[in-house]
Amino acid sequence: MLVKSEQDEIQSFLADSSNMAGGHATRVLVPETSEEIADALARATRERTPVTVAGAGTGIVGGRVPFGGVVLSTERLNRVGEVVREGDGGRATAGAGVVLAELQREVRARGLLYPPDPTESSCFIGGTVATNASGARTFKYGPTRCYVRRLKLALATGDLLDISRGETFADADGRLNVSLGGGRRIEARLPSYRMPATRKHAAGYYITPGMDLIDLFIGSEGTLGVVTEVEVSLLPRPAGVLSGVVFFKTEDGLLAFVREARKRSLATRAAGVAGGTSELAEGDPAGPNESRFDARALEFFDAESLKFLRERYPLVPLGAAGAVFFEQETMPRTEDGLIAEWLGLVERHDSLADDSWFGTNEHDRAEMRAFRHALPVMVNEWLARRGQRKVSTDMAVPDEAFPEMLRFYKDTLRAGRLQYVIFGHVGDNHVHVNILPRDDVEAVAARETYARFIERAVSLGGTVSAEHGVGKLKREYLRALYGDQALREMAALKRAFDPACILGRGNIFAEEFLPAAG
Repeated sequence: MLVKSEQDEIQSFLADSSNMAGGHATRVLVPETSEEIADALARATRERTPVTVAGAGTGIVGGRVPFGGVVLSTERLNRVGEVVREGDGGRATAGAGVVLAELQREVRARGLLYPPDPTESSCFIGGTVATNASGARTFKYGPTRCYVRRLKLALATGDLLDISRGETFADADGRLNVSLGGGRRIEARLPSYRMPATRKHAAGYYITPGMDLIDLFIGSEGTLGVVTEVEVSLLPRPAGVLSGVVFFKTEDGLLAFVREARKRSLATRAAGVAGGTSELAEGDPAGPNESRFDARALEFFDAESLKFLRERYPLVPLGAAGAVFFEQETMPRTEDGLIAEWLGLVERHDSLADDSWFGTNEHDRAEMRAFRHALPVMVNEWLARRGQRKVSTDMAVPDEAFPEMLRFYKDTLRAGRLQYVIFGHVGDNHVHVNILPRDDVEAVAARETYARFIERAVSLGGTVSAEHGVGKLKREYLRALYGDQALREMAALKRAFDPACILGRGNIFAEEFLPAAG
């Protein structure tokens, strides 16, 4: 195992994309095997040394930023194992340090699809499991959890777990009983809280009655164990994809378009479940592509976003109140019919149809994906010129609450005279509000406004984090969602798997919920 201890060697491991300051550690461990990781964790537990797991550093909530102890990098667990066809789909095995884009390339070359698609595809597969990563295609396919069929993990005790979906479940009273071999067991009780009824949720441990043990580790942000190897389910690669960027005269027309597209898509999937063609339960992959009306992505851009984008894309129409980017999978025999269905939907909802963009070939789709990804880059450039940082939301709410939440965002920002853009995963009622302070006074106001957004989202039955997790930056928001008692129950569950609480200290829990480190 490689050990780095010189400060110039370890600087790159002390930060992530959150730009959280102050990270420090004594050394970085770079193991090559699961066994080396297990041994390192066992030693850290004996010595009560905090361990922060480092993936690729693409997270934006400070999860990888260490405040003492050692960093454990998974970068050398970087081998793609088997990629196997099974029926219409398949499965693949990958080390935790495999770059997601590399796994997707290997899978695509075999005519298969691994659906999770976070914007930053340079992330590690282990990191996507630790955060239950999602992306634009999550509207159709669900997050990473839906595709994880087996995990290999190293626990803080030095034990290795190899768990497959469907093997171990919580009992009716919320108890977990996990065999470690040699007659040793972990006994734990699930927290009593209920997760928000949103389609996307990434705040705290995943807890449902009778849950599968594997789901506890997915999205646990490196606080229960270290993912060393993953086996995932694969789907058949779609024959074609119809993409569009539709501009609208009014926001009411845009929201009506989204409601109808969502309703029809969900009806298609419900019919598929009833007919036995797909399984959409959490933890199960979506079914075969039937090429019926079924958006795989519905992404929102408000009028302020379009003002930004118009600088680089002058064809964005001046009168647009907003836009929706969509994708629909097709087959040759269904493409013409699906194009007609989408055009009919576009024309029914006060759109600027003649100014909108559509494409079915790879070049056109790439151009529209570039348009979708350009906004965050342009926002960051704008802020850098002013020496400021954005304040960005990650809340989601139930379907019926989204129009109210969107109005609250806009009314509050306008009343505070704050500059902003709103964009993101509208199919899941999950948009990102980027508040753009022009000076330090507005930066303070932006953070105060964010707290008001959290309060309103929770009051509407929403989640404080739909895809980016809690990390170190959102711990107080998790408290606002669940309360102190739930956090104490979560901490007790953590201690069952990590008795000295060495793993991911500072992530999810404030120090007051954990025993003293060191």
